[in-house]
Amino acid sequence: MAPAVAPWRALFLASLEKSKSSSFSLASIAHTTANKPVPRSRTVEFRGFFPKPASTLHQSGIEALKTQGIGLNPDVYESDLFSITTDARMKKMGQIADSDDVEGVFWLEEVSTQWRVRGKAIAIGNPGNGAEEKEARETVRMALRVKQEGEGDIKDWDWDRQVATYFANHSQVMRGTFKSPPPGTPRSEAPSDPRLKLNQQVEDLKDEVARANFRVLLICPQEIERLDFSNPDDVRRTNWALVDAEKGEWKETELWP
Repeated sequence: MAPAVAPWRALFLASLEKSKSSSFSLASIAHTTANKPVPRSRTVEFRGFFPKPASTLHQSGIEALKTQGIGLNPDVYESDLFSITTDARMKKMGQIADSDDVEGVFWLEEVSTQWRVRGKAIAIGNPGNGAEEKEARETVRMALRVKQEGEGDIKDWDWDRQVATYFANHSQVMRGTFKSPPPGTPRSEAPSDPRLKLNQQVEDLKDEVARANFRVLLICPQEIERLDFSNPDDVRRTNWALVDAEKGEWKETELWP
């Protein structure tokens, strides 16, 4: 049974459409050498709800998928999973491996509204397609639903092609960052792999080095909160808590701001 559309989804997208920015702060849990939990936050770019339709890519990305023989996935699935892209070598990936609890916060200035997303993070895109990748894909698959007005045949939809779609939506310069030296390591230390250099451009969507480091990171939301300041005389705070993930059932509660 596919989960129902989340009740907050349309409201969130309506707010986002009026915003100039789709960036948000993503917090994860790290641990000190004394094993004390500490927060770690960074700014990331919202890449839409998974799976990103190929039709929403910039034209160069669409052409790259076609000319390189990868093709476009049919627009048949949707979900309420927030997606971003990241480098597998980033510290946040290790933090999420230890604790998958994350929190994202959007501040949409144009509508004077804050959106808070709490949930579990999961990554897909490991080219090895090992047991961990298969388990992650199965978790994501359970959150997918067939679009009522989808186009194409479900049997033609492919996981690897979907990850490539996210990769293709980056510019060649941005793709090249996945072939940079390991993030956060001292500049005085030369990478052991001579293929890792700054300022590279990647045209090949199957580039072995770049794709080995590229991941699509998804947030499976368990709690959503909207704080609406658009009317200063009546600030509204609404919380949605996931009650049944399989059915997509949420409990909505109005809170004092």
